[in-house]
Amino acid sequence: MSLSLLVTLFLLIAIALVGYMAFLFWSNPERGLAETTHRIEKLPYVLADRYTAFAVMGIGMLAFGDYPIITVYFLAGAIMGLADGMIYARAGHPHMKHTASGVLSALAMIVTAVAWATTSTGV
Repeated sequence: MSLSLLVTLFLLIAIALVGYMAFLFWSNPERGLAETTHRIEKLPYVLADRYTAFAVMGIGMLAFGDYPIITVYFLAGAIMGLADGMIYARAGHPHMKHTASGVLSALAMIVTAVAWATTSTGV
């Protein structure tokens, strides 16, 4: 088995696992918490490591990234910000920081996609 194939298999497994967990949380949050063994009282710490992980990915993209993967990074930010904004808005809570984050990430995604489409070089 080549290393390239092995990396692809690891990525497919990660996509399947993370996708499954996302499905659980979207469809039945209580089951998602139980299945992943997350605890409500620990969620602020979980969010801290998630934000740290996204910052590390951003640093990695500055160092090694190219426009396609940076476009996807900003797409993920847009999904998170807009989804969080919608969740909080529907519940009647302040949401503008989340919504603005999603809108700005979408704008950054569009700018990055245009840069990708109009240049042959990376960042």
